[in-house]
Amino acid sequence: MEKLFRYFSLVLFFVFVCSAVLMLIIFGYSRIPDEISMQEFNSMSANGTYICQALKETAVSKGISDSSRYETSVMLFNIFPIKNAGVSVSERKYVVPGGNIFGIRLYTQGVMVVKIDGVPTQDGNVNPGAKAGLKTGDIILSADGVSVSDNASLSKIISSSQGRTIALKIKRNDEYLDLQFTPVFSSSDSVYKGGLWIRDSTAGIGTMTYYDRRTGTFAGLGHAVCDVDTGEIMPLSGGDAVEAVVKGCYKGSGGIPGELCGVFSSKSMGELYINGNTGIFGVLSDFDKTKDLIPVALPAEVKPGKAQIISTVDENEEKYYDIEITKVYRDAADQRNLVIKVTDEELIEKTGGIVQGMSGSPIIQNGMLAGAVTHVFVDNAREGYGILIQNMTDTQAQLEQNLAADKAG
Repeated sequence: MEKLFRYFSLVLFFVFVCSAVLMLIIFGYSRIPDEISMQEFNSMSANGTYICQALKETAVSKGISDSSRYETSVMLFNIFPIKNAGVSVSERKYVVPGGNIFGIRLYTQGVMVVKIDGVPTQDGNVNPGAKAGLKTGDIILSADGVSVSDNASLSKIISSSQGRTIALKIKRNDEYLDLQFTPVFSSSDSVYKGGLWIRDSTAGIGTMTYYDRRTGTFAGLGHAVCDVDTGEIMPLSGGDAVEAVVKGCYKGSGGIPGELCGVFSSKSMGELYINGNTGIFGVLSDFDKTKDLIPVALPAEVKPGKAQIISTVDENEEKYYDIEITKVYRDAADQRNLVIKVTDEELIEKTGGIVQGMSGSPIIQNGMLAGAVTHVFVDNAREGYGILIQNMTDTQAQLEQNLAADKAG
């Protein structure tokens, strides 16, 4: 009887071990991605270089010619195979961190409709824009085949129409439409009008996140510049970054965010090329090629915990301030990847926390550039959102490819 009990005990133990191993394999298979991205440190980090060199030697030993990518087998206890995964190894990116305030001047592609009004006529109030099917946020690209890039050019075409129907080409989201627009004679000021409120440019201040000292490409804000009335991303046809100086700060109160008060100088810093979900991107015309570099963190390297931001909140130069990363959302669709909390008493005393104009402030964690400040919580200025830096460097890399293609073409 005792032997039988021992036998069943061994069988049960064996079943338990097999079940545990199987569960670990299933769990590992579901959690391990098909593609693993790794970045090597360059000669600035001997440890990182050693690790990457070992990976490359593994790839070569497997007969793979491209040592920046290889297949590896993930094993449990170095015995049980769990999954094959592709490993991509790229050189660790280094950039110059920002933190300085700069002025932003954007000029739109076409003109943006921000409001559609009625026009007083002898027959009552008439709304030509509504009749034509225009909506706020539409971008008017041309009128009667003539490209329009500012309010004055469109107003001239409308006022000289004599009530004739004008063919408009517009962009609505990602769709291009043709509309028929008929101005009416205004009884209040005796000219033909369309009742359209138009925006053709915008300006503001933000914080530079970083620049690449090899190419001069830079990134700032961490979010798009949007129209204040429609909330739509301003379509960029051109623009420039200019030097700016902080002259003061309004602290947020009563659910209204605070704001840095900046003054533009006449000196241009460079051209703007992209206004998108991950920020403002351009090329500096003059930059320091000797400034210290900082490594760019992979998303997996950014963790909840202590960190710092670099910001300029007064007339002095940029400065480090303590924060805490409280949450990390690596796959957030709206680029709000980080929840941050200001813990620095000096910054709280100066600004109350995060204010408008600090968008783009670099977030530094464990000696690496981890992300950028993007938004403030309206009801709590000490907390806000940030974007993971890789989302910005991916856009910067695309800009560099586009510029290289334009130069080659």
